[in-house]
Amino acid sequence: MTELGGANGHNGRTGQNGQTLLEVKDLQMYFPIRKGFFRSVVGHVRAVDGVSFTIAKGDTFGLVGESGCGKSTTGRCIMRLLDPTSGEIIYHDDHGQATHIEELSGQEMRPFRRHMQIMFQDPYASLNPRLTLKHIVGEPLVINNICRGKELEERVAQLLRSVGLSPEHMNRYPHAFSGGQRQRIGLARALALNPNFIVADEPVSALDVSVQAQVLNLIEDLQEEFGLTYLFIAHNMSVIKHICDRVAVMYVGKIVEVAETAELFGNPLHPYTEALLSAIPQPDPRNKKKRIVLEGDVPNPANPPSGCYFHPRCAYAKDICRQESPALKEVKPDHFSACHFANELQLMSAL
Repeated sequence: MTELGGANGHNGRTGQNGQTLLEVKDLQMYFPIRKGFFRSVVGHVRAVDGVSFTIAKGDTFGLVGESGCGKSTTGRCIMRLLDPTSGEIIYHDDHGQATHIEELSGQEMRPFRRHMQIMFQDPYASLNPRLTLKHIVGEPLVINNICRGKELEERVAQLLRSVGLSPEHMNRYPHAFSGGQRQRIGLARALALNPNFIVADEPVSALDVSVQAQVLNLIEDLQEEFGLTYLFIAHNMSVIKHICDRVAVMYVGKIVEVAETAELFGNPLHPYTEALLSAIPQPDPRNKKKRIVLEGDVPNPANPPSGCYFHPRCAYAKDICRQESPALKEVKPDHFSACHFANELQLMSAL
């Protein structure tokens, strides 16, 4: 088996066109725990603990796991909304030049905002209620001195049309729109600078199911139209299956499995992935599948268990799981798992 992580390599193909857009190597984000009068550091919350993956140009890479596992923190570190504790974030532009995002200063990072944008989870909190659509969507264009005046209005109108909104509404405020419409506004703002890469941080989790489908289809259509690459963060496995080309499963700050979407859903190699897949609702009531209910709580990232972080909740755990932390290894071609018994277990698929 080939081991993955840090300098040992990375888990992924180089895309349909042979190009890698983003590499993340051994990314760590530790938040200090302070106590006492002098606010001394007494420990760290390991929100992201040695994450590595590669995103191919034109692909949608899914990051999935329970709430609090470090998915959103990973996305914010990539965007440099948070400064990571350690690790590498390497962006490859269209000319083949590689840039280490984690080494850039705030001033040096500004040009890369044109290439990398983010959609936030909450469509209500991510829009300034005091600004109209014209100002919200046009703000990136003004800040980067791309256009103003009549040209700005035309560009904002074009962006609103591209996400299914009417340009006539550009002088309205966010409170006048539904949740799905607000998420479309956030997507229009993310598209304003013609980025290559977008971090979609649970963009449909706060929306009704019927509206979720509309927004997901829009995200797919825009990817085809503008050649976008997505890091799609979610906790809903059905959404991940619908939109992602490749999936990484996170648990307590670590990636425990990575594979092509069809391969991961059809042949999971980690017990945590099996549990997530068992929770997918079945549209046919005659198809009764066993639901795996994990016992206990998610470990505290400030004080994780020894060995494999998942062993306190794993039905297949043995002594080695409590003593040694498994490395993320290539068990099958292009299918990675961090489980000591990945070659031996016969896990239930979602198919």
